[in-house]
This record gives sequence, structure tokens and C-alpha cells, in this order.
Amino acid sequence: MTAADGGPPGAESARRAVEAVWRIESARIVGALARYTGHFALAEDVAQEALAEALVSWSRDGVPASPVGWLLATARRRAIDGFRRESALDARYAMLANQLADGEFSSGVALARDRPDDLPWDPDRVDDDVLALMFTACHPVLSPEARVALTLRAVGGLSSEEIARAFLIPVPTVQARITRAKKTLAAAGVPFELPPSEERRQRLGGVLSVLYVIFTEGSTATAGDRLLRPDLAYEALRLARMLAGLLPGEPEVYGLLAMFELTAARFAARTGPDGEAVLLEDQDRRLWDRSAIRRGLAALGRASAAGRGLGPYGLQAAIAACHATAPSVREVDWERVVLLYEALGRVAPSPVVELNRAVAVAMASGPGPALSEVDELVASGRLSGSYLLPSVRGELLVRLGRTAEARTELELAARLCRNVRERSVLLRKAAALG
Repeated sequence: MTAADGGPPGAESARRAVEAVWRIESARIVGALARYTGHFALAEDVAQEALAEALVSWSRDGVPASPVGWLLATARRRAIDGFRRESALDARYAMLANQLADGEFSSGVALARDRPDDLPWDPDRVDDDVLALMFTACHPVLSPEARVALTLRAVGGLSSEEIARAFLIPVPTVQARITRAKKTLAAAGVPFELPPSEERRQRLGGVLSVLYVIFTEGSTATAGDRLLRPDLAYEALRLARMLAGLLPGEPEVYGLLAMFELTAARFAARTGPDGEAVLLEDQDRRLWDRSAIRRGLAALGRASAAGRGLGPYGLQAAIAACHATAPSVREVDWERVVLLYEALGRVAPSPVVELNRAVAVAMASGPGPALSEVDELVASGRLSGSYLLPSVRGELLVRLGRTAEARTELELAARLCRNVRERSVLLRKAAALG
């Protein structure tokens, strides 16, 4: 709604409009500003200032015809003001001021009113800007926690409050991580640019790992009273789709996207009416999203078609595909799942992969061989403190008829588990053993 439609929309409508524009276009806005200013931290700061100004202006004057143009022009003026305060002779200020004088960003209001389709960025550079933004937010000089927070803020458009809710941490902690990340990038002299092709490949793994962490927390929350945090998972899925569009020649990007699609396809069946966890064997597969499964299988096909062999994310997607295409748990091709976990263990070894492989072995060959593998993990101490190990061991002991031991393991798993919903399942299983 604009003023021309019958008056200003009011504070609530303006807030919804600002949130919608920012969620959809935040990556392009920050990316364009970072390219213009050459300074990532400044770009993110002035973008946030423009959002604050929009909340006041749009509630008073109405939403402009080109909201993105308005935000960019306002943020650009804030950047120029900042440069002016720093130094009147600053070369960046002179460059920006000359562009302003030439009329490129003459007025946010005029741009929105007179040229609503003329966005102040080069359409041919938009993809590069977004990609550069992803690589900058996931730069290796930042800690993993900072990369996640900065990616969700700058690329995903999430507020500090939304990030804090998703990861169950205080808002000041999120704000401190973002502030520290921007200062680190500035201190390290990290330029806002798309890395050269060779360096891009080396750093792509870092970008994918950030998206993986975000999605994993959304698909199975590590703590709290909800099993799923779908908003977080779907944000990672949206960013993965964006990345696949920007890097169509990278098979692991499609492997990650395939894994996200195939996993998210089961979300509707994973919880009951009251939010309780529903085990895989008890899920109503009619609730699985068949469109998401088709998209996931298509993305997996793109990853396989590269002919380089599947990487860690592609292999996880292939495992998810075995589940997504089977009519029931018993009809999953468990022998293939075991082989896929073996391959995954070679390219990305971890105790969690070994534990998952043991679960597949139990389905393919029985609980006895699987328990031997799990006991080796216990002896190694590599998953000490994780509820996953006693949880799996308890399930195997149940199948072997060793109920007293099984109950002890399940109760231990429940004590270690920080997610209320998963803990309830474990306690219910332990209680059922008498």
C-alpha cells in the first residue's frame, strides 16, 4: 500500500513491508552496498540504518513504489555521510559524491517515484555481489559461530532476535558475534570481492559447511522444547538454492541442496499434533512432500552427472534418497545404505558417520554385528558425552533381548539429551522396558 492508495499504511504495515523486502532482497542490498563502498562492515551497518529509517518514513509517507531502491539510496546517503565525517578528502567519499552529483542516486524518494524499475545496481553484477557476500560472510578468518551469525544476518536477512531464538542463545551474544565478525574482517583487510576461481573452490567448503550447520540445527534442534526449527532449516534451503543458481558447475553444491530437499520433505511427518517426535518407522509417509523429493532427486542427479564422484554432501543426499524412495523402513535398500556410509567414512571420517553406519548394519545384518561396532566406538571415547551413542546402543540391546542393559543405556541417553522432545522419546522407551 502506498500513500496514493489512500494514505500512509501505519507502523504495523510499514514494519511488515520492511521485513518482507529485507528477507527477500537483503543479500542483494548488502552486496550492492559493499561493492559500492568497498567495505563490508560499513555496508551492513548503513543497510541496518536504512531499515530503521524506513520504519519511520514508510509509516508516515507510505511504502515507496520501489522499496529496494529507497533502501539503497538511503543507505548510500548514510555511507556518504560517514565518509564525510571521517575525511573530506577521502578518495572513496569523492567517488561516491561524484556519482551522487551525476544523479545516479539523486534521491531515494525520487527514485522510487520516477524510476521504480531502475535499481541502483548493475543487473549483470547482482549474482557476483550475492556470491561475494556469501564468501565474505564465511571467510576463514572468522570463527565458525561468527560465520553462521553473519551469514544469517547479511545473506539471510534474519534479525539478531531471530538468530538468537533459533540457536537458543541470548540476543547480546548474537550481536557481539556479528560486531566482532565485522571488526575482524576490517582488521584483516578482507576485501569485498569474489575470490579468484582457484581460491573460490578452496573456500567453497567453508560456505557449504555454514549452510549445513544452519540446516542441521533447523532439522533437529540440539536443545529446547521443539524437535524442529523449520524457519531456520528453510532459510538454509533457500540459501542453498541461491548458491546452486550462482555456481551451477559445482556438484557438491547440488549435493548439499539435494540433501536439504530430501530431508525437509519429511518434516511434516516427523512431529505429531502436540509437537512430539514421531520415529521414522511410525511416520505417515503420505505426509512426505513428494515435490521436495522430486527436487532433491533432480539435484542429486545434477551432482552425479558431473562425473567426479559424489562428495560428502552428495553421499548424504544419496542416503536420504534411499529413505525417500522406499515404501517403508523395512524396504529401504540397507545394503546400499551401508556401502554409502562406508564411502562417506572414507571421504569425511567422523564417529557420527561410524555410528550411523552401525545403525544401517543392524538393519541389514542384525543387531549383533552392529553392537560390536558400537562397542568399539564406546571404547574409543570419541563420542563421550553425546546422547546418540547410548541411544543407539540401547536400541540394539533391546533387539538382542538384553532389556536391563538397554534401559540403563536409554536412561543415560535421556540424561545427556538437551532436546525436550527427543528426551521424552528416550524416557518413554526406557519406561516401556519395565
